[in-house]
Amino acid sequence: MTCTHCGTAIADKALICYRCGRSTTEPPEPRSSKGRTARRPLWPAALGLVVLVGAGLFMASAAAGTVPEWLRWTIAGCAAIVLASRLAWRMRR
Repeated sequence: MTCTHCGTAIADKALICYRCGRSTTEPPEPRSSKGRTARRPLWPAALGLVVLVGAGLFMASAAAGTVPEWLRWTIAGCAAIVLASRLAWRMRR
């Protein structure tokens, strides 16, 4: 086989030319960008922050002996949203 770049005779199974160092095969075509992206959505992190703030308020209120009703429902709602999103994520896989 002959190197297409420098014309040196090389082995038939060679992947690169020993003289010029170039590949003996054409590089693969780049993949299309139609597939999934590597970026993750931002909403899980934002929801986690809301849960942490709510948990902090809950613990401060619980230490004082009173927990507001709205705080209980907010924490329960966030927990339900997290649970539903995790279940949906697992069903997609």
